[in-house]
Amino acid sequence: MTNAVLKACDLSAGYGAIVALRGITFEVRQAQTVAIIGANGAGKSTLMRALSGMIEIRSGEATFEGARIAGLRPHSLVRMGMLHIPEGRGTLSTLTVEANMRLAFEMRPSKDVFEDAVERVFVRFPRLRERLHQLAGNLSGGEQQMLALSRAILAPPHLLLVDEPSLGLAPLMVNEMFKVLGEFKAAGMSMLIVEQNVRKALELADYGFVLRNGVLVASGAASDLLNDPSTFDKYLGPN
Repeated sequence: MTNAVLKACDLSAGYGAIVALRGITFEVRQAQTVAIIGANGAGKSTLMRALSGMIEIRSGEATFEGARIAGLRPHSLVRMGMLHIPEGRGTLSTLTVEANMRLAFEMRPSKDVFEDAVERVFVRFPRLRERLHQLAGNLSGGEQQMLALSRAILAPPHLLLVDEPSLGLAPLMVNEMFKVLGEFKAAGMSMLIVEQNVRKALELADYGFVLRNGVLVASGAASDLLNDPSTFDKYLGPN
C-alpha cells in the first residue's frame, strides 16, 4: 500500500519471557488517524512502546517513513519525527512547564524560534501561560495532558502516537482533548491512537484495528467498527 508513514509486518514484542504481541501487521498512512482498540491487557500500550523504541521489537519488521526502526532508541525516533505521548503523559514532574516545553522543542531540529512556538501553544492552551513557571507535577491531570499535547504544537511530528489521552480526566476535559486531536487531524497530522474510550477513538479515527490477547483480530473503517455491535460484544465486552 502507498503513502504509509508507519508499517508493522509480523511484529512481535514482550517483556522477559512473556510474549505480549504476536504477528502484528498494520499501517498508518499519510494524514490518516488509526485507532487501536481492545480490552484491558490486550497489548495496546505494549504495541505503542515497541513502535516508539521503549521496548525491543523481537521479530518482524517496523518502518517509519521507509526506514527500519527496530533497535532505535526513543530520542532517535523523536528526531526523525515520531512523537509518542505515553500513558501517564510523560511530562517531567520536577521541571517547570516552561522547562518541559523547551526540552520538547529542542529534541527536534527546527528553524522555528522557541518563543514563537510557545505562543502557538498558548493560543490553544491559554491556561499553560498562567502555569508557565509552575512545576509540571503540581498541575491538574487536565493541565498535564495539555502540556503533553503541547509537544505536538511546539514541533509538529510526522507521526503522533497517543496512548490513553483520556485516562483520569473529567468528561469535559476528555471532550477538550479529543477536540485538540481533531484539530491535529484536520491539519493533516498522521496519528496512531490507543484509547480505552472506544467510541471516542472510533469517532476520531479513519480506520481501526481490534487487538485481543496480543493479536490483531479485526479491522475496518472506524465508522463500520463503531456501528457494528459485534465489535463490542465479541471483543470489548458491554459498552
